[in-house]
Amino acid sequence: MTARMRSRPTLAPAALAIALLTLGSPAAAGAQDWRGPYEQFYLPAQHNWAFRNGYAAADRLFNAFDYGHAILYELLYTRPDAPASRLEGREFDFITKRLLVRPPRLPLEERAIEVEYAKLVPEAVEMFEWAHVLHRQLYDVLADERLTPARRDAEVARLLAYYRSRPDLAFSAVPKSMALMQEQPYSLAFRTKYPKFNGLIWAYHWLQVGLYEPLVVAEDRDAKQTGVLAAVARFRQMIEDAPARMPRVMPMTAAVAPEFARRYPEAAIVFDNLHSMHDVVSDILANPSVPRGRKRAEILLAAARYRDDTSFAMTVPEWREMSAMMGIENQGGPATGFLTPLPAGTVARGAVMRHADGRPDDGEMPASAPAAATMDSATARIFEAQLRMLRDPVIRRRVASDTALRRTIEEALSHLPAAEQEELRALLRDAAAAEAPTPKSTAPRRQSKPAPKPAAKPRPADPHAGHKP
Repeated sequence: MTARMRSRPTLAPAALAIALLTLGSPAAAGAQDWRGPYEQFYLPAQHNWAFRNGYAAADRLFNAFDYGHAILYELLYTRPDAPASRLEGREFDFITKRLLVRPPRLPLEERAIEVEYAKLVPEAVEMFEWAHVLHRQLYDVLADERLTPARRDAEVARLLAYYRSRPDLAFSAVPKSMALMQEQPYSLAFRTKYPKFNGLIWAYHWLQVGLYEPLVVAEDRDAKQTGVLAAVARFRQMIEDAPARMPRVMPMTAAVAPEFARRYPEAAIVFDNLHSMHDVVSDILANPSVPRGRKRAEILLAAARYRDDTSFAMTVPEWREMSAMMGIENQGGPATGFLTPLPAGTVARGAVMRHADGRPDDGEMPASAPAAATMDSATARIFEAQLRMLRDPVIRRRVASDTALRRTIEEALSHLPAAEQEELRALLRDAAAAEAPTPKSTAPRRQSKPAPKPAAKPRPADPHAGHKP
């Protein structure tokens, strides 16, 4: 979902009329106060529209993402009793089989789609829009080949300052812990009821942050084009056979696009907070435990927390560590340098990573999420090295012969992902079986007659027999 791009016209006449009649009418707004935040457009710059002009296929996908978020919020709010198949079937199929196949050339007017939701929380709508303006302008800066590296960094800093100039809309650049997204009374309702559509939203977010990485690390325009096309192809691969290939947890920018996050951490944190709030809004709208009359208040409370720099705060090192511990393979994989097959996830789909005071808490990991998700990266590398060594049959035999070493490895198994646990257990079983002597049978033996001795062969006659020397 991206900001409305005012390259006139952005709407068909009929859609524009609907939007104006619906949103501009005080009667339609009911009791809602429409003296909310005002819209603000792009910071004027020569690099504006560079991404659209140079990477049209990727840019058009964002126009389709607009529809996906808008129809999601509108249906969750206006059709709370609709069967899950409305989103998981009809809308999902339309988006993946038609809209993403031939995405719109121009951005959509989302308020013509999310009519009632936009009237419910115009403040949240504008927060999303303002962050999406930052998204679009950063793509432009990184796509503009006329900019030197130093000028590019300066333009990114200028865009971030422009973004912060709207404190009523800007997401905090302080990382927020997963507790804000996953440990509230309404949390997890959306991913539980709508796993396919949730996976689609996370795939959107993977591509939105992932596209930065080839634009940052590639050395020339051809390499950037190749990297962007590869990321788009990976996104399309994700949405096949849903939800099997989709991200299992929310993609984090520091994991998916690590070089972009290293160079521009403020932008990366803003985008993670943006994507986290998307999940929060979906949960509030999808959870029947939040009464209809309370949904606006809950969304505005969450929005205020995502704007401030104090609530549910983490340090930047903790944010990076959390991103790594969630496992890049569970987030859709890296955005560059990937192999053709999609990475195999190591946690259950929708697994929750809980935090106390912004820190990972092993004790609060659900049973569906292996404890390996809480390992630090150094420990994970040690276990991976052990696993690689045990794949060597010679080393396995030596481990099997050392009972103390084998027992130590077995005790550490619970810290590995489920798939690696099973592989390691199988390797140890094979080693033990190869090392163990063949067991003797303990069953009583049947008494049997001894086999007859073979008849002695006649000895040849001695020619000297009977003669004395």
